Amino acid sequence: MASDATRDLLARLVAFDTTSRNSNLALIEHVEAYLDGLGIAHERVTDTHGGKANLFATIGPADRPGIVLSGHTDVVPVDGQVWASDPFALARRDGKLYGRGACDMKGFLAVCLALAPEMTAVDLKTPIHFAFSYDEEVGCLGVRGLLDVLAARPVKPLGCIVGEPTDMQVVIGHKAKRSLIATAKGTGGHSSRAPEFVNAVEHLAELVTATTAIGKRLAASGARDELYDVPHTTAHVGVFHGGTALNIVPDEATTEFEFRVLPTEDPDALVAEIRGVAEAIEAEMKARDPRASLDLRIKSEFPGLSTAPEAEIVTLAKRLAGRNDHAKVAYGTEAGLFVEMAGIPTVICGPGSIGEAHKADEFVTEAQLAACENFVRKLIAHCAA
Repeated sequence: MASDATRDLLARLVAFDTTSRNSNLALIEHVEAYLDGLGIAHERVTDTHGGKANLFATIGPADRPGIVLSGHTDVVPVDGQVWASDPFALARRDGKLYGRGACDMKGFLAVCLALAPEMTAVDLKTPIHFAFSYDEEVGCLGVRGLLDVLAARPVKPLGCIVGEPTDMQVVIGHKAKRSLIATAKGTGGHSSRAPEFVNAVEHLAELVTATTAIGKRLAASGARDELYDVPHTTAHVGVFHGGTALNIVPDEATTEFEFRVLPTEDPDALVAEIRGVAEAIEAEMKARDPRASLDLRIKSEFPGLSTAPEAEIVTLAKRLAGRNDHAKVAYGTEAGLFVEMAGIPTVICGPGSIGEAHKADEFVTEAQLAACENFVRKLIAHCAA
């Protein structure tokens, strides 16, 4: 059973609507006030407009390398979802705590904050850091500013544990991602004279077909890593808009698609391949009408994670979790950025199941929060030794 302190803090965190389109500053201010009450040093790293912020806190000696407990404060929208209760008011039913972000990933943040008094009560030889970020759900954007700051400091953390929901399994790898958006602009007119115009939908559909073909090729003959639930690199088309009526040749169409790439493979090589296809399609369009175009750009991207099973942070996390196995996941996290941008060895381990994330009636079990509390308490003991 999760502690009263963890449940109370989770309720307070869930009450802040930190959907990525919104500011997270109200939540950050609340956490800062809480840390101030415990005498814990902290700092903000804001976005360029000052509307959102990362929070970095240090418990213990700041001049020694420590362990980072990292999580994002933003959540996905509830738009269009039907909830049994208010998504921004934590509900407790049958050992489960329901609310937007309860699983992904305010449950982990609540555990960290609930145990902060225990961290301050002991003499930590190795510091423990909190790194709370923004805009993870829209491309792991916010944490980059914080990592720039950490990378420039003379004392870097020993390692990082990103508390994404893994059922408290130690995860040592995740895929890289490249999200792309393509816009075709053709020429419109009456469909009875279709050959005289450049059909944006039809030409953009060629790009979709090529993306699908790449995905099938990767599934059939690409590299494989059986530790992943989806053991190969994938291609996925998620959005397509175009056309207004059947009897009008569409003059514009847009699609969004992605590659999720094993860390052993080069995501930019796939981007270059599909860009070559796009350029060939655009040349065909322009040959029919020089005003036509096909624009392809990266919408968001983040690196994969591939931490060696024998790395010290992996050994430590397994000991804290009380298990010897490890896993890899297809979904993306900020973990790869901690490694790539700041050179901080990183694993993923947190309460809850990714299968419950982003859904209506999202929940985390109290048993998972209790397991996370045990994990963090062991970390405190380790850092005090």
